[in-house]
Amino acid sequence: MSDTEHLQRLLQGMAHCVSTKGYSVTTIADIVSEAAVSRRTFYEHFATKADCLMALYESVSSDALLVLKSQVKPEIPWRDQVQDALTAYFGWMAKNPVLMRALFIDILALGADGLKVRRRMHQEIAQFISETVNNARLNAPPISDDLSIALVGGIHELVLHQSEKSDVFNVAELVKISADLVCRVFAESDVER
Repeated sequence: MSDTEHLQRLLQGMAHCVSTKGYSVTTIADIVSEAAVSRRTFYEHFATKADCLMALYESVSSDALLVLKSQVKPEIPWRDQVQDALTAYFGWMAKNPVLMRALFIDILALGADGLKVRRRMHQEIAQFISETVNNARLNAPPISDDLSIALVGGIHELVLHQSEKSDVFNVAELVKISADLVCRVFAESDVER
């Protein structure tokens, strides 16, 4: 088995453990048992359980960004792109709301290291938003990465708020509120081609 396969199994093992029992009580023994790899293999990839969670957070966030990128279709109206992207994004999250909630909360429990990973991944999503919106705007000043970061933070806070209310994501509600936020921030007249 290759290093890449071992890594993927470890991340899947961590995801399963965090989803079923929570990060705080998950042990390295749980992760390697779920991944069907040795403890030695774990330590070849990660120094700590926290390092494994941060790698999982990065992997899940990268997958979420790919979902968003797959919905960019400049030939359709901006509002429809926003609706499609948010529907795909929240639909993807809804497939495992327990894992999403754990990642949204547990990454912050890791202190400065977890916050650093979270900020880096939010910055990647924000940069994608800035580039996409700036490419769609005509005769308008470019939006800042800070404004995009505010959007990402607001939308993720909304997801966390909803996940605290229920383990079932209300995708339609999340899309409606988030699309309204995005379209208000970037006035429709500024983003239509």
